[in-house]
Amino acid sequence: MTDSVPDVSPPRHQPGRRMAGRALDLSRHVAVMAVVNRTPDSFYDRGSTFALDAAVAAALAAVDDGADIVDVGGAPFAPGPDIPVAVELARVEPVVAAIRAASDVLISVDTFQPEVAKRSIAAGADLINDTTGLRNPELAAVIAEGGAGVIVTHSLAAPRTAFPRPMYSDVVAEVVEFLAARAEFARSAGIAADRIIVDPGHDLNKNTLHSLELTRRFGEIAALGYPALAAVSNKDFVGETLGRDRDDRVAGSLAAAVVAIMNGARVIRMHNVRPAVDAARMTEAILGLREPAYLRHNMGETND
Repeated sequence: MTDSVPDVSPPRHQPGRRMAGRALDLSRHVAVMAVVNRTPDSFYDRGSTFALDAAVAAALAAVDDGADIVDVGGAPFAPGPDIPVAVELARVEPVVAAIRAASDVLISVDTFQPEVAKRSIAAGADLINDTTGLRNPELAAVIAEGGAGVIVTHSLAAPRTAFPRPMYSDVVAEVVEFLAARAEFARSAGIAADRIIVDPGHDLNKNTLHSLELTRRFGEIAALGYPALAAVSNKDFVGETLGRDRDDRVAGSLAAAVVAIMNGARVIRMHNVRPAVDAARMTEAILGLREPAYLRHNMGETND
């Protein structure tokens, strides 16, 4: 039997090498994106980073733990009342400005609102993480004009709206088709190919079986040629698979992230940054993408 060797070649478009003037070389590196939610009802941290100082501190702690990107959000995708743009701006803009003043880390803002994107880019954001797949053409125009990058994510429903019992004939094929079309739209709107990242949207209008299938066949997402992001951290598909509550999903999340990396993911969006960084660096070394930090064991005259 011949062992299957994963394709770890760089993405065709070489995207992400420079984002708004900052380096992010994904040809031999898996970027860890830290999650900082400045919302009172975020599904995982439940408002622990809602206060401005707490959000900034969490972002800078993530940088110290090795995060390559910090993703700041002020409005959840999950069903619920609309968040006014002014409220979202008040939550996000000062966090972006404070992070930029303290660090050169890449900053992403999780928003589908053009005005929030525009002001965030002006405050120092490098990426806009749009969970709607650029549903709003004005958002694409803002990103292009601001010279930022974009994360194009698959979802079916409008943000903050319910979408019960989502159904697909082939979830991976349909997600690939959607992402290919929306990435092409982004390029037609003036966003350069090397500023586009694609995300299949684990759990976004998908059930656990759909998310498991996306993880298992993640190589088909990566084959689009853009850097592919796996947002698997502490999600319901992990909890339902293992029978674990939200506070007990770290190990399952790391396993899902590693499988995604082995199948071509080059960005992983994670709440628990330090273990995620270790998992990413170990997987890189196994794939031959990086050297060990040091070599000592059985390298000398004695067995250490």
